[in-house]
Amino acid sequence: MIVLKNITLRRGSKVVLHDTSVTLQPGEKIGLVGRNGAGKSSLFSLLAHRLQSDAGDVSMPPRWRMGEVAQDMPETEQGATDFVLEGDSRLMEAQAQLAAAEAADDGHAMGEAHHAISDAGGFEARPRAQAMLLGLGFKPQELDAAVNSFSGGWRMRLQLARALMCPADLMLLDEPTNHLDLDALVWLEAWLLRFEGTMIVISHDREFLDAITKVTLHLDETKLTRYTGNYTAFEEMRAERMMQAQASFAKQQERMAHLQKFIDRFKAKASKAKQAQSRVKALARMEKLGPVLTSADFQFEFREPASLPNPMLAFSQVACGYRSDTGRESRIIDNINRSVLAGQRIGILGANGQGKSTLVKTIIGQLPALTGDITEGKGLSVGYFAQQELDVLSLDDGPLMHMVRLARDVGPPGREQELRDYLGSFRFVGEMVTQAVGTLSGGEKARLVLAMLVWQRPNLLLMDEPTNHLDLTTREALSMALNEFEGTVLLVSHDRALLREVCDEFWLVTGGEVKPFDGDLDDYQKWLLEQSREAAKAQAKGAKAARGEKAEKATKGKPKFVDKNAVTGAGGAPSPAAPAASPAVRQQRAEEIKPLRKELNRIDNRLGVLMSDREASEATVGSGSATPAQLAEHGKQLKLINAEIDTLEARWLELSTQVDALGP
Repeated sequence: MIVLKNITLRRGSKVVLHDTSVTLQPGEKIGLVGRNGAGKSSLFSLLAHRLQSDAGDVSMPPRWRMGEVAQDMPETEQGATDFVLEGDSRLMEAQAQLAAAEAADDGHAMGEAHHAISDAGGFEARPRAQAMLLGLGFKPQELDAAVNSFSGGWRMRLQLARALMCPADLMLLDEPTNHLDLDALVWLEAWLLRFEGTMIVISHDREFLDAITKVTLHLDETKLTRYTGNYTAFEEMRAERMMQAQASFAKQQERMAHLQKFIDRFKAKASKAKQAQSRVKALARMEKLGPVLTSADFQFEFREPASLPNPMLAFSQVACGYRSDTGRESRIIDNINRSVLAGQRIGILGANGQGKSTLVKTIIGQLPALTGDITEGKGLSVGYFAQQELDVLSLDDGPLMHMVRLARDVGPPGREQELRDYLGSFRFVGEMVTQAVGTLSGGEKARLVLAMLVWQRPNLLLMDEPTNHLDLTTREALSMALNEFEGTVLLVSHDRALLREVCDEFWLVTGGEVKPFDGDLDDYQKWLLEQSREAAKAQAKGAKAARGEKAEKATKGKPKFVDKNAVTGAGGAPSPAAPAASPAVRQQRAEEIKPLRKELNRIDNRLGVLMSDREASEATVGSGSATPAQLAEHGKQLKLINAEIDTLEARWLELSTQVDALGP
């Protein structure tokens, strides 16, 4: 178990934990919640031994392995699957053990290393890593792509997959749902529900917390409070505790006032002095209850739009995609014929890679439509919010300077005091209005972008993942503001609570089309699962066919090779048949192929024997019953067998290529 006893922790001059204690049991799935800046990430650093407490003790089993998502952006040319595999620390240790044994030519150590690799699931590790990447939205052709070829969001998914590969006893996850689409989020939930270790997760996604956690740890005013239940249960229990505490405080205030009144009335009377003095002592001994203090709930509202054109947008035969410098088109979505009306609340759904971002960029004009027309209503004013907007903030300037520039360059205009008062409504008060944006938290930057968006009085809000970095209170404020907004909302989000509360209809981007989705979010999740099952069936069918082809090659010794371009042509259309060879040419080819096929048969037979020998040696090594001498012998055998298999497979590929070139 994990025990924090009387912990005090400071970050600089700020106390984030003060004399607080909590106990977490093995196997518990815990949601760590609290406002931005409360100290949740600092607590993670304490548990990961990157920080030391200023007072108190932290105890946890010393042998526990810890999995954690690294927050740095990886820069490496290593393949994606290999990068993720390195997260399995147990397997990496076993492979390092084998490499050292082979370098020392120590057969006994080789046998033990092979045993360790088997125990670590080394033979299934690569398929497991690739299944994880596919679940997180990577395409099959991207599984071995270089890590530094991916964008920042995808690299963070790689860091998440690498953390999940770790055979962890304790998993620390800090906002794991950021950068995930809804389909990847559903997959992650299912994976975490199967995880058997202890898990602590920081998240501002209430439906995600409700789905995977059974304990909630609330960090508030430097104290940790444990609640049994998911986030919804925590909210209910906390509200009840606050009501009870408020009632107790009010009752105590009434009792104290009564005692003070008696003291004031009778302290000067000799006949009542003794009773008055006893009440003075009772008042002094009384443990003073503090009033229930909660940070004021953050609220804001969108300004009334200057006009409400109807329709806002009209798409006619629109195709979205990219056009290269040479003019070559790459279409992602085709034939969009839809209208966006005043007052609509539309959620845009779609699996990763289907074109949601392409559609959004086309609407705001970052990408020109490849074909068709997008007609804007008269007076259309689009307010666009995306996480990329945080990257274009000037890190050296404060919120006030950003607002001054916005009011001057975009409008509507405003005086400095008006802008200061306006920023105050978004919790930028006092010196915060001049504080450099680079020193603000992610949540504070997101609030600033929201403030700049609201100031412009848009009538069409296009919001692409607006809740990343927002705490739960700010997310709820955003939900309320969107519901009261008089204009139109187009929303792309993995926050299901926000989608449920705001949207009354959905568009589905899939298969190169944009079409209405007839159902709610629960129906969409069922649709995603069905799509995953169909993909798994197709993959299994392809694997079965590949195994059948391999078996046919092994038994007949006559591998068949198909040149897809020769059959269908580069563009997919059937190619004209090649001219028939003369009988003499065919006879010559047959004579050349004959010895090649004979050698292929010998290699197939030898590979079959070697595969059987390797399985037998691995079974002996993994049984645990082998003597040290047997382990050493089998270790050496495995090294020789693997080397011969590699040589024969390379020769088989070379011969097969020659046979393929000569034809049947």
